[in-house]
Amino acid sequence: MNDYIIFTDSACDISEELLKEWGVRYISLTYAFNDSPKLYGNYEIPSPEFYQIMRDGGIAKTAAINISTFEKTFEGIFKEGLDVIYVGFSSGLSSTVQAAEVAAKVLAEKYPERRIKVIDTLAASAGQGLLLYMAVKAKEAGASFDEVVSVVEDNKLKLAHWFTVDDLVYLKRGGRVSAVSAFVGGMLGIKPVLHVDNDGHLIAMQKVRGRRTSLRTMADKYTETAEDPKSGTVFISHGDCIDDARALAKMVEDEHGVKTEIITYVGPVIGAHSGPGTLAIFFIAKER
Repeated sequence: MNDYIIFTDSACDISEELLKEWGVRYISLTYAFNDSPKLYGNYEIPSPEFYQIMRDGGIAKTAAINISTFEKTFEGIFKEGLDVIYVGFSSGLSSTVQAAEVAAKVLAEKYPERRIKVIDTLAASAGQGLLLYMAVKAKEAGASFDEVVSVVEDNKLKLAHWFTVDDLVYLKRGGRVSAVSAFVGGMLGIKPVLHVDNDGHLIAMQKVRGRRTSLRTMADKYTETAEDPKSGTVFISHGDCIDDARALAKMVEDEHGVKTEIITYVGPVIGAHSGPGTLAIFFIAKER
């Protein structure tokens, strides 16, 4: 049986330190500010600094990973005698995973003795990170290549993403809400509660008034839909609003006795489109 590694991309919003601890290799999506030719990797600018640049008016534009970069990266791993399970960023939000699939097909002909599985998680941020965590835990428990793939594939359409944003202007730029809705919402203090659907797209579900109400709504979604509310794994990601992240984690713990496994930053690749103040909770649900 061939040895294998678990691989991901930086849209998983798991820190470099933790990825290293898990034994996971990654490839980074990139972004640039205000049409500058300078490209930054996802971990290059500290997250608080990134969000301060956005608050000061900086506009970040992101770029997917191309086919040739994947080919070079995967081929290097194959030359080490390792197979690859790539837990990738949602095809509903980026072309990254499609580029990986093309690269994998090219390399399959060149290295028939090696295996590579590209998994479209249909997930983003720490939702992708939670599926990655499940894969790592399975590998640590001795699971085979195929068993790890099954863990991710069997759970990805049960991986719930519930999130809110602090300012609708960033979703407006990405075409998620209209300019009028963003303006009126800002004036009235409207906070949308969104999720990621079975195709990996962002979908607006509710509009609530006030930040605290949006947190309460997300906690209620956990109560209503979690597969195992008393002992499930919970991840929370935030766009430089740690106090709100902790408040949401406390709601879930107080009501269900479940401690949030990881609280992490929404990285630049996702944060460029959702903005400062984004807050998201991820867990395995009865269905998305």
